[in-house]
Order: sequence, then structure tokens, then C-alpha cells
Amino acid sequence: MIAYLKGEIIDVSEDNLILEVQDIGYNVKISSSVANTLPSAGNIIKIYTYTLVKEDAFQLYGFLTKDDLEIFKKVITVNGIGPKGALAILSVMSSDELRFAIIAGDAKAISKAPGIGAKTAERLILDLRDKVSLEDAFEGAITKNNKPSEINNMTNQAKNEAIEALVALGYSASDALHAIKTVDISEDMNTETILKAALKKIN
Repeated sequence: MIAYLKGEIIDVSEDNLILEVQDIGYNVKISSSVANTLPSAGNIIKIYTYTLVKEDAFQLYGFLTKDDLEIFKKVITVNGIGPKGALAILSVMSSDELRFAIIAGDAKAISKAPGIGAKTAERLILDLRDKVSLEDAFEGAITKNNKPSEINNMTNQAKNEAIEALVALGYSASDALHAIKTVDISEDMNTETILKAALKKIN
């Protein structure tokens, strides 16, 4: 309905942004992680939006990237998780961390979000496991970490095996993601070298 808004920040609270676009002030619901990332009032920003229309409400939800918007749209399809719950999850973990948690079955990490219990987290994992991919999570992590573009062509098998090995060793999906993101990966690195470098970062 409204793909994005571009305007001046008027006010930011923990869960709400007031954005002025052509003399109209929009209330946009945001996660606390977005609130902590936004610049101060007076700055111009572009924010991607999801529009919720009900009989008694018209609400906008805002995200700094299309990727965050897309994962939000997937999360709200899960029974028992509405927009408020989805924002709560994205307040405690990034979209990439959420993908890793879903793939690794890490309900504990997801249930750290306020209002999201263990059963709800498990339902989210069950519903979305086939709708997210490890490759997408790595591509997003690499892109956001400003890695050279040629690394995007690194063998998916090596990346998959490295993250699976970390999870098998008992590390959470979030810890595994952080470790991989801090490794300076080159095209000649195989699964073993990536894993060793990641373990050094963790330890």
C-alpha cells in the first residue's frame, strides 16, 4: 500500500517514529533496535513500511531495510504472532540472526523477545524453516559487513558446513553468526579454515 516514506524525523521513542513527509506527520511503529539506530530529529531518512489495515485501525510499521521488512512479513504469518510480537523479536535480534535461529531450531534465542514464549518460538521455527535459507542469511550478513562482492560467490557448501559445525558444537545460532561475520573470509578458505577462524573469534 505504502512502500516507503522519505521525510524528516520529528520525534523518536522506543517504539514509535514521527516522520514528516510533505507537511504530513506519520506515526510509524518501529522496533527498539531501529529506534537506537536512527539519527536525531531534523535528519532526513527513508523508511520501508508495512501497512496494517483493520476496521478500527490504520497502522504503519517501519524498517530501515527491505530485508527487515520481508522477514517481518514472514513472521506475522505465524499463528499467534502479530505485528507487535514481530517487532519485539526484531528488537532483540537482527533479521540475519533470526534466520540462523530458525534454521538451527534455536527457540531459546527467539523466546528472549518480550511476549514470545517457548511454544510460540517453536511454532515460528516450524512454520518458517522452509521459508528461509542459510544462503540468504549468509548473503545478508556478508553484504551488511561490507565484505568484497567476490566473496558472495564463495562455495555455499563451505559456509553451510561451518555454521552447522558451530551449532553442532553447542553454540547458539546467534553466536555462530557473530563469529562468522567477524572472520575475514577469502575465496580460498574451506570449511575447516573458516571454522577454525570462527572458533578463535568465539574463544
